[in-house]
Amino acid sequence: MNEIHQGKVRLGMVGGGEGAFIGGIHRLAAQMDGQIELVCGAFSSKPDKAKAFGKTLFLADERCYASYEEMFAQEAQLDSTKRMEFVAIVTPNHLHFPVAKMALEYGFHVISDKPATLTLAQAIELKAIIQNTGLLYGLTHTYTGYPMVKEAKHRIEQRQLGEIKKIIVEYPQGWLANKSDESGKQASWRLDPKQAGISCCMADIGIHAANLAEYVTGLKVSSLCAELTSNVDGRLLDDDGTVMLRFDSGAHGVLLASQVCVGEENSLKLRVYGEHASIEWSQLEPNSLWLKFPEQASQLIRTGVGQMADETLACIRTPAGHPEGYLEAFANIYLQFAKQIRHHDDDNNVTKSTNVNTSCSIPGIDEAIRGMAFIENVVAASQSEFKWHDFSLNPADIKPRTSTIEEASDE
Repeated sequence: MNEIHQGKVRLGMVGGGEGAFIGGIHRLAAQMDGQIELVCGAFSSKPDKAKAFGKTLFLADERCYASYEEMFAQEAQLDSTKRMEFVAIVTPNHLHFPVAKMALEYGFHVISDKPATLTLAQAIELKAIIQNTGLLYGLTHTYTGYPMVKEAKHRIEQRQLGEIKKIIVEYPQGWLANKSDESGKQASWRLDPKQAGISCCMADIGIHAANLAEYVTGLKVSSLCAELTSNVDGRLLDDDGTVMLRFDSGAHGVLLASQVCVGEENSLKLRVYGEHASIEWSQLEPNSLWLKFPEQASQLIRTGVGQMADETLACIRTPAGHPEGYLEAFANIYLQFAKQIRHHDDDNNVTKSTNVNTSCSIPGIDEAIRGMAFIENVVAASQSEFKWHDFSLNPADIKPRTSTIEEASDE
């Protein structure tokens, strides 16, 4: 395919304004490799704040928009060499779907924070829109961008662990442990069902853990048993949860996600146990990957040292011993998405992929759908009187099982 242009890929942003931690992360990551330029934005739901924040980023006044609706309409009128080419959605969850839908309808590619939508039904609808438009969609499951996560995936694909038996993934945080922690901007919307959806903890970090487990192992969750809890009086959504997992290969697993583990920072950790060896990776030590054996010394694999998979090498920027972390992992997703845009099929090419992100190994709409299904399946299982629940991708099939429901269905 021919490249669309030789200059930087042009980015617009919705959300991510004053006080939004993740907005700054997106901007740093997008611009780290010099391949992407932020050209416009609608950074707040409040028009005055939206425009004012854009000016602090030294954007042109006319490209600091009062709303995302205004931004899409006006950007679409600009010359094709000037208008934004894709939008980053950095808002509370309830806006992810309407912003993505409108962006695609106006002809812009989309990269979005997770979860992709407020509901599974919306995610399924979004896939249809993506397929109809032939445009690109990426989801920022950041942890898939780490080099040692790529290496772990590669070694499992090479059968170095043998048949996978057990998967343990945990993501404990402590920042919502007390009632007093609810006052900040980051906490308030995550605990509001109207903005966050049916879950806080599982939709915020549990979804990352589930995605990491499936991404690295190549296995899919087939059934689950869940318990979600809220540890602070008055909270409407979960702040802690434990999920028992069964995978399509027959492997078993456990997923722990919590925002009330006092003293924990961002302690995402994955352990995968096979018949011959096991792998362990921690986000707090991201440049290290442990390969462990039953009858020989464990092997410490370090980023950039020795032979690595091609996809691992593509995610490494600095020589060994120069730490790369969260920002670089985030930037790897943006860099690969920019490459996709540069090589995207033009209007004369009738052959369009329905899973356009696979070649560059970044999460796309299929991962978005599984993420939303994970949230809804876990919440329903937690509310149920029964233990195990099949993992469903059909919203109509996801509901708590109670004795009343079961008895009625048996008649």
